[in-house]
Amino acid sequence: MTTAPRLVILDTDPGVDDALALLYLRARSQRERPDLRLLAITTVFGNADIKTTTRNALWLRQRLGLQAPVHEGAAKPLNRPRGRSPVHVHGENGLGDIDLSGPTPPPADRGAAHQKIVDLVRALPGQVTIVAIGPLTNLALALSVAPDIASLVAEVVIMGGAFARGNVTPFAEANIHNDPEAAAEVLAAPWPVTLVPLDATLPCVLTDATARAMAETGDTGRFVHDLTRGYAATYARHEGLEGCVLHDVAALIRLTDPELFEVRSAPVSVTLDGDRLGQTTWSEQGPARQVCLNANGAEVVRRFQRTLA
Repeated sequence: MTTAPRLVILDTDPGVDDALALLYLRARSQRERPDLRLLAITTVFGNADIKTTTRNALWLRQRLGLQAPVHEGAAKPLNRPRGRSPVHVHGENGLGDIDLSGPTPPPADRGAAHQKIVDLVRALPGQVTIVAIGPLTNLALALSVAPDIASLVAEVVIMGGAFARGNVTPFAEANIHNDPEAAAEVLAAPWPVTLVPLDATLPCVLTDATARAMAETGDTGRFVHDLTRGYAATYARHEGLEGCVLHDVAALIRLTDPELFEVRSAPVSVTLDGDRLGQTTWSEQGPARQVCLNANGAEVVRRFQRTLA
């Protein structure tokens, strides 16, 4: 008996590791027995401004030969100004300053991202998984106009949060910190949520040696290598790491290979003010969330490498 592929909306702010996640999604959808199918790409501010992240999504769709529509989403947080783009991490163009020349991609598809999330979830009740690997503004907007989608979605998988240490402050992870009010609303909503925080993604290191080995395997491997050079240089400068972390890839591998993750089920809240703005903490109230506390990082990277090969 063949299992139907899981239908995925990727809510993203491309971003180097977002591009790697798209590569993984493409590879899983092209297997002889695909287990993931990309329904749509919805963009959000975060790793760059919204025009840049949307441009990057459109460029990646064309570069990778994807067919899914791209819908532009939120340009700023729900209730506060947008923070500065992390150009020291993702480069001036948001994709590690790789060469984006070539044919101009077609424009984004019509329709706001949050409304397209609503439309797809309502059209395919119980079948759509939303994988959110950027700030959660689009998801919060979708809930605000259509609270019923919480009972219709199959699952929401979020790359975000930190319980040990943050990456933009000592306490907060970037996706949550970029729009903490949106994150609080999404985590409080009555839909099934799996959170893949830094605690689980930080062990998932694509080493420079592995990237060099991938570069010898063909176009996809060379793309991974070239895309990650500036990203890895940032990790070398700030973390002393010989490689880069596959944050967003880990969220997708949680879908395909859940046995690689250690999970705790508990409510989670988000700090909305003070020095700990954007921190995710355990709570005694609200719906329980599946929180990945750790991962077999070496095996996550091996499966990423093997899948792309």
